[in-house]
Amino acid sequence: MKLYIKNIGLILLLFCSVSETIAQGVLKTEEDYYRIENIPTPEGLEMEVGGMAVLPDGRLATTTRRGDVWMINNPYMINNTRPTFNKYAEGLHEPLGLNFIDNKLWVTQRGEVTVLEDVDGDDRADVYQSYYQWPLSGNYHQYSYGPVLMPDGKKLFTLNLDWIGHGSSQSKWRGWMLTLDENGKMEPWAAGLRSPAGYMVNDVGDVFYAENQGDWVGSGRMTHLAKGDFAGNPESLVWSGEPNSPVKLKPEDIPDTGEPLFDIAQRVPGIKPPAVWFPHTLMGISTSDIVQDVSKGKFGPFEGQYFVGDQGHSTIMRVAMEKVNGVYQGACFPFVEGFMSGILRMRWGLDNSMFVGMTSRGWSSTGKSKFGLQRLVWSGEVPFEIKAIKSASDGFIIEFTKEANKSAALNPASYDIKSFNYKYHHTYGSPIINQRQVNIKGISLADDGKSVHVAVDSMRLGYIFGITAAGLESVEQEELLHNVGYFTLNSVNKAVAALDLSKYAVTSHEHHKMDMTTTKVVDIVSEKRVNTMPESWNGQADVNITLGTKPGLKFDKTKIQVKAGSTVKITFNNNDDMLHNLVIVKPNTVDLVGQSAQNMGLDGADKAYIPDSDNVLYHTGLMQPESSESIYFTAPLEKGDYTFVCTFPGHYTLMQGILRVR
Repeated sequence: MKLYIKNIGLILLLFCSVSETIAQGVLKTEEDYYRIENIPTPEGLEMEVGGMAVLPDGRLATTTRRGDVWMINNPYMINNTRPTFNKYAEGLHEPLGLNFIDNKLWVTQRGEVTVLEDVDGDDRADVYQSYYQWPLSGNYHQYSYGPVLMPDGKKLFTLNLDWIGHGSSQSKWRGWMLTLDENGKMEPWAAGLRSPAGYMVNDVGDVFYAENQGDWVGSGRMTHLAKGDFAGNPESLVWSGEPNSPVKLKPEDIPDTGEPLFDIAQRVPGIKPPAVWFPHTLMGISTSDIVQDVSKGKFGPFEGQYFVGDQGHSTIMRVAMEKVNGVYQGACFPFVEGFMSGILRMRWGLDNSMFVGMTSRGWSSTGKSKFGLQRLVWSGEVPFEIKAIKSASDGFIIEFTKEANKSAALNPASYDIKSFNYKYHHTYGSPIINQRQVNIKGISLADDGKSVHVAVDSMRLGYIFGITAAGLESVEQEELLHNVGYFTLNSVNKAVAALDLSKYAVTSHEHHKMDMTTTKVVDIVSEKRVNTMPESWNGQADVNITLGTKPGLKFDKTKIQVKAGSTVKITFNNNDDMLHNLVIVKPNTVDLVGQSAQNMGLDGADKAYIPDSDNVLYHTGLMQPESSESIYFTAPLEKGDYTFVCTFPGHYTLMQGILRVR
């Protein structure tokens, strides 16, 4: 998982009426379609789920980060009866992976793969077989995951990088995906991984893994990995010279220019761009597990699609992918939010419900509980959703779960499309770069009303296209449950013919054109951001304050004090490896300001995530790592506790302190 404590605030997703739609006068929410059920755990049992496996007899096995393995009987709570818990094994070292293979439980702890077996039938493991071991450096960030079973019977594992202020592979094969065969022979599979907590093999045998923001990772993403692929983080390449390495790139082959990853991959063979980007804070902040819907319609209208957990936002996102010219690409969408803790593991139950295992200790989340075990159940009712976004030769095919209202679907004002990207560089994360408004040239509605072909004026390869359809409704007058999707374009599908604009051109609506091609953080000008000492101060402030940062989304001071009406100089040193700002707000308004900043969405980066609000008193710009800025202001005349806060999305609930005016 990430080094830094995740956001624990209320996250309001961009452009979407989170969970709300109105159908025939009745308010609809996510809960009307997908119900979250608590699986009660015994008092005193801290079920910090690290791994989960569903057994053929219906039992649910879980590992905890504290080193135990539990067998849970009746996790479906049949006839409203409580499940029962039995400790199957203990004494393991933070096991973060679990699978049931060949009638045995396979557990991945930090330094080894362990096979557990109950020989005497008392429902407790009698045999702890050390199947394979890898070296450890002792670094706390050396998490290990797996196994996932491959079609050929091999078992797939992933190993986290160390963290020493940046990712590092301090012991062999850290940052790699590996396979083990039936004889325990290890083969490296792919490199360039940072914190690969979630990965899976899909229904046709292809491997995907999810990554969260960090160094060399501008935002969360999901990548298809074939053997020999390099996913982007060069720290793991210290082992690419080993005789059995399928990856031949060297650390010095990887440029650190800040160009988009897709562009670099066109020049450096072997780098694998993501199939899907998850825009940071707009679609989670810390991707975790991946599962594919193979229920044949028993979990809703999303057969074949993928569900991706997010630890920091306590949400599940949905991904619809396509393969064009042999390359995977697709779109991510909001799906269900409101889980009780940070999601780490998801597994299908025998009844096609989804078990969700959670933990937040050290990896804090919007879900307030320290741990949790819940189940997601489909109600049987189909929501009106954007089902998928696909590439066409001149734009996109947007599919719906229900027939759309014709006039709304053909109205270009119903849609807003922006394209953007992230930097590929050693810095932790990235601002949004190269954002551009995408204008609509034509729209065609399919005969069944369940898809539109939208022709656009710009299709930039390797870019993310944020497509919002706030104006759409179904023929039953339902609004979309979630009206936004983010499509990653890796290959244009020329097999889908362009629209005949003599028939389908639109002229009644054109967005304001915007081409933000700079890769620099925007330097905003504001009367609330004064960077030069006023002449009336005669060269001296009454109070000089220096603020810095600490790991875990924290300022290095939690309380500062000034006298009412005094002149104040605050120097903010962003000595972190993430983007931050410093905003001072009126008493008791920090949540309102923080949520307003998060709602700014793709436009927020242009404005340094400073909401246009009277509650904002003073602020810096959005500051790059290892940068500094001073602001000057006169302290309020009214005494009280004012809040200083970072309003970068996902930070405000944790990164704040008190400016006491006395």
